[in-house]
Amino acid sequence: MAVAFHNLNSDSGLKKLDEYLLARSYITGYQASKDDITVYSYLAKTPSAEYVNASRWYKHIDALLRISGVSGEGAGVIVEGSAPITEAVATPPAADSKASAAEEEDDDDDVDLFGEETEEEKKAAEERAAAMKASGKKKESGKSSVLMDVKPWDDETDMKKLEEAVRSVHMEGLTYGASKLVPVGYGIKKLQIMLTIVDDLVSVDDLIENYLTVEPINEYVQSCDIVAFNKICK
Repeated sequence: MAVAFHNLNSDSGLKKLDEYLLARSYITGYQASKDDITVYSYLAKTPSAEYVNASRWYKHIDALLRISGVSGEGAGVIVEGSAPITEAVATPPAADSKASAAEEEDDDDDVDLFGEETEEEKKAAEERAAAMKASGKKKESGKSSVLMDVKPWDDETDMKKLEEAVRSVHMEGLTYGASKLVPVGYGIKKLQIMLTIVDDLVSVDDLIENYLTVEPINEYVQSCDIVAFNKICK
């Protein structure tokens, strides 16, 4: 059965959304999806600090839309009692490039704004990566500062072991910084940790999906959210 929300821009609607997101990172599933975009599009602005979970979720989806886009299908969501604020939704970068290409070719028949890479595109990307690795040349790359929330499963999770598990992940171009525990509610705390990444070497999405939320670390980690993502000026 699809998740349903009513009058999202009212106090009662925001309260329900905030309570729903208390133990969830996304509207449905374990990754950002079209369901998140749907709910995001109905909100006129960032929820106030009073709705801490809804505000955190909104900022995270907003950052994803600006940085990497959202391609997950989702399970379906219903929003009633208000109209979507369509102009507030940022189109994923990949979708922009596909739409532009379609306009240039005057062919709008098969434009898929949420389509995946074609086999040819994947093969070309793999060949470029292999060529760079074989040459032994490392292009100068910028760095970014990332503030990330790491959520445990419940109030019984050992947060010290959770942090140790997170910091046990080592990747070229990844450096861990300061961290602290932040109360979420009902005795549950989340780990908030600062990362510094080399842009060409580390993908935050890859770090979360393929390292921090899989075995054995997912014994402690329920989900991860990007709170802030900022480029570091040289």
